[in-house]
Amino acid sequence: MPEPQHLRPACPIADLERRLQELKPMRREGRVVRGIGLTVEAVGLDLEIGDLCHIFPTRAEEGRLAAEVVGFQNERLILIPLAELRGVRHGSRVVPAPESLSIPVGRELLGRVIDGLGRPIDGRGPLACRERARLNGSPPHPLRRQPIREIMPTGIRAIDAALTCGRGQRIGIFAGSGVGKSTLLGMISRNAGCDVRVIALIGERGREVQEFIERDLGPEGLQRAVVVVSTSDQPALLRLKAAW
Repeated sequence: MPEPQHLRPACPIADLERRLQELKPMRREGRVVRGIGLTVEAVGLDLEIGDLCHIFPTRAEEGRLAAEVVGFQNERLILIPLAELRGVRHGSRVVPAPESLSIPVGRELLGRVIDGLGRPIDGRGPLACRERARLNGSPPHPLRRQPIREIMPTGIRAIDAALTCGRGQRIGIFAGSGVGKSTLLGMISRNAGCDVRVIALIGERGREVQEFIERDLGPEGLQRAVVVVSTSDQPALLRLKAAW
């Protein structure tokens, strides 16, 4: 004789799944207790140097602000924001970020202009990159660096003949204002014998960035380049991330 339906024990797996769906996990939160200049101090969180967190301003329309842990003193964390401190006050919520800083990578970056965190700023929509890489990566081992053995043609005859550059070499261009540094960089970017150009415009004024992209680099040079921009009016930490 089959057992009545109402006497059968409930499936434990189904019961566990239901309980998991109804579960509301605890969320760690801290509070801002001090802000001086470009630094913010927070309590209530146990984070490490280099961790990322989000500060929620009092006014909801301001949105959340990303910040990085750069130090600690006793029970207080010292944070440096990656944006302007608008709407942050004593008692503002601080929540750990679920992921570390990473940027999109891939050939989809060619022809795009991004900021120091890999976000597009050229008004052409989101990036279609499928892969991401950590922003704070380790530098190459010094003994694994390849020696400079090959010539890197710049496409400028005066430099290739008298000041020949090599692949992997670092060079400096120093001159006063209005002499032609940006024009020279644009010429090298358009004519250099390489497949991909990564151009970092850090600490420049907004007007100079637009002039370089439109006039010096041009549409042809932009198609084979990735331009990273962090202007002088942005926080120092964001300019540092752009250099990475």
